[in-house]
Amino acid sequence: MKKTTQKHFSLIVKRDCPTCALLEPVAAALAARFGEGLRIYVQDDPSFLSHITGIVDDTELEYSYRHNIETVPTLIRLDSAQKETGRTHGWDKKQWRALTGIADLGAGLEDFKPGCGSKTCEPGMAERLALRYGSGGDGSGDANSDGGANESEGSVGGGLKSRPIKLGEAEDAIEACFARGWSDGLPVVPPTPLRVMRMLQATDRDPAEVIGKMPPDNADCSIEKIAVNAVLAGCKPEYLPLVITMVETALDDRFCLHGLLCTTYFSGPVVIVNGPATRLLGMNSGVNALGQGNRANATIGRALQLVVRNVGGGIPGGIDRATLGNPGKLSYCFAEDESDPRWSSLAEDQGFKREDSTVSLFAGDGLQGIMDQQSRTPESLAASMAASLRTVAHSKLFGIADAVLVVSPEHRRLFLDNGWNKRNLQDALSEHLQSPATDLLRGTGGIQEGMPKSLGAARGGKSKTLHKFRPGGLHIVTAGGSAGLFSAIIGGWVAAGQKGSQLVTGKL
Repeated sequence: MKKTTQKHFSLIVKRDCPTCALLEPVAAALAARFGEGLRIYVQDDPSFLSHITGIVDDTELEYSYRHNIETVPTLIRLDSAQKETGRTHGWDKKQWRALTGIADLGAGLEDFKPGCGSKTCEPGMAERLALRYGSGGDGSGDANSDGGANESEGSVGGGLKSRPIKLGEAEDAIEACFARGWSDGLPVVPPTPLRVMRMLQATDRDPAEVIGKMPPDNADCSIEKIAVNAVLAGCKPEYLPLVITMVETALDDRFCLHGLLCTTYFSGPVVIVNGPATRLLGMNSGVNALGQGNRANATIGRALQLVVRNVGGGIPGGIDRATLGNPGKLSYCFAEDESDPRWSSLAEDQGFKREDSTVSLFAGDGLQGIMDQQSRTPESLAASMAASLRTVAHSKLFGIADAVLVVSPEHRRLFLDNGWNKRNLQDALSEHLQSPATDLLRGTGGIQEGMPKSLGAARGGKSKTLHKFRPGGLHIVTAGGSAGLFSAIIGGWVAAGQKGSQLVTGKL
């Protein structure tokens, strides 16, 4: 055969592939025809096909990664400037002949045989190669963070922009996270470059994308910074899209995150998740839904708090001046029980569809229980719940705090079995949660706390009527185990409404 270097080809193979072994005579024919115009990149064993000229050791997989090889063998045709002009993978005699222009190529072989998976596609390899060869990396560095630690499996690269942190040889990574202030008081997962890269694989958004300014320091909050803190929190990569939506929702001005961080009140972000995402991620809406034990619930809510701390600088004793705080400021996240379509979900109440996956943020306090094991009518149970709701913030303070009423499945069943839906419950609660202003004024009943005395002025001989919650300020969700006639209240921050904090919902 006449040699020519007018055409250039790259052939990517591995010994551990029957199809690649089958094509040994084809590789020899290509080498004979194209000479130095052929390079054969071997992914696993450089001695494979070593009797043929043009063998290149690609056991580090750089060439395969940079050329997006998913199957071996792959044959790439290149122009004189090494720009790709065509490719084929596996063995398809017709395609290989068309690509190479050799009419009798592989004459003695079967017409078709599929290839094998490239080593670049092995589990965990994509993230390692992205760190090693990805754009933006210089191949140097020891760690990654807005919080970080040494990574023995790779160095900063792959476009990661976070500041590298080099630890001492004897320094414990988890203790280093405590020492550098990246923890909420519990151990965190050191955000090594590999872990951050794995986290980022769960989204197609640019790691450098800034979604907003994170208070209180108004620092740029990027997708990468969210991923770093999701790693710290212990999230799985598949949680990241929800975590991103949660952070974006928290930055909605209506939520008033900056004010919530600065208040001396107890409140912190409460995260309520609706839709198919709750099932896909294995979130808990049932037994102990607002307690411990579920990784998704615990780490998703924790991720928001760590973003606030590590990106925005919201540190207790610093900008966070809560007099008491509440345990939910570690993580306060749960899924709503949407098992009964007769009862509207929180997402539907906010204008979304039941099949939408949404994240709602509420500025809330700890949990206040409602025990009612005796009511057998919806009227009685509604009145009972209203009596407890009157005590949110203070029984004599009306219209200053919102609330979330968490209705248990057994209490929901009592309403539904008697023909009530959520709208009926809302209307009944509204009726019960009204009081004459004169009953709530400061000093009334010997209690100095209460509503301003200016509200006590009568009109037409009648006292003004005040409502416990502003319009739209009482939200109803369902969660909890199927046994137990107990519901609960999450009281809101005493700065509700248009000038304070409102419940906000974002869609995944």
